[in-house]
Amino acid sequence: MTLQAQRLEFEAAKKIYESATVVFHGVDGFDVYNISIPFLWDGKRYLFGRVERRDEWARSWVRLFEETGQDEWTVVKDSMIYTLEDPYITVIGDELVMGGTHVQYERGKYSTFFGYFFRGTDLHDLYYFTTGPNKMKDIRLVPLSDGKIGVFSRPRSAEMRGKYGSESMIGFTVVDTLEELTADVIENAPYIYGIFGEGEWGGVNQAYLLDSGKIGVIGHISYRDTDERGGEVKVYLNMAFVFDPITRESSNLHLIGSRPCYPPGPAKTPHLVDCVFTSGIVMRPDGKADLYSGIGDCQTGRITIDYPFEGHGRMV
Repeated sequence: MTLQAQRLEFEAAKKIYESATVVFHGVDGFDVYNISIPFLWDGKRYLFGRVERRDEWARSWVRLFEETGQDEWTVVKDSMIYTLEDPYITVIGDELVMGGTHVQYERGKYSTFFGYFFRGTDLHDLYYFTTGPNKMKDIRLVPLSDGKIGVFSRPRSAEMRGKYGSESMIGFTVVDTLEELTADVIENAPYIYGIFGEGEWGGVNQAYLLDSGKIGVIGHISYRDTDERGGEVKVYLNMAFVFDPITRESSNLHLIGSRPCYPPGPAKTPHLVDCVFTSGIVMRPDGKADLYSGIGDCQTGRITIDYPFEGHGRMV
């Protein structure tokens, strides 16, 4: 079944229990989108968000926000400002690891980008400690049951499309410590086959250790479409799958969200009107999950869905 057909099937049967646009205070004149998942630290709930003006591209900062109400977050004054895009977090031991995309310029023009990683126990003073491969986004970490660290990669290139049909792949490897996380290790992570079809691309956005020893993955899966005027639209969908780090088999890939699941709103450009860039899920006391996403590269949305890894273990 094509991804377009899967999308139609999903939207006909979807169960969305809540749908909200997230509000951010203290950054007037800027959009906040493509956030990290919300997380608890020292008794408070925080998230990192990408902050950017609507009419600018690849000129964004990552700021720390504190929860100040239902679906309301306020920038933490005097906290560190990072020259990054699309932040994400993982807790490894007693440390918080925050990653994001750093865009490089040369002579005032976009040149390339890298994943940068920061770590520490003081949320307001994280230390930059390693860099991912050239032009690779969506690198994600997950603590494993044996104390090691799983690493998901996301190579994407025209050469890859010629070889595998899909525009990107997802790789997975394991390191013993954060000190072993290098660009070479990430670049050489063996691929997980069979996730993306012809012309599709995507990646891991947040990974969760399950009590079964498997890894629950929340990610995005994408394809190109056209609008009524024949213009290109890049469709981004929320998806989930389960990965076994021992057998290296993936299973239960399914859609969990699409743009119509979230409240109506603007898009940064016309080709992003059907875009939800996944952040991840946070479990609720009622057993359901809050799924967060960037919307149209200019807003942040939250929907409440059923637990996406049912039958494969609970999140640790």
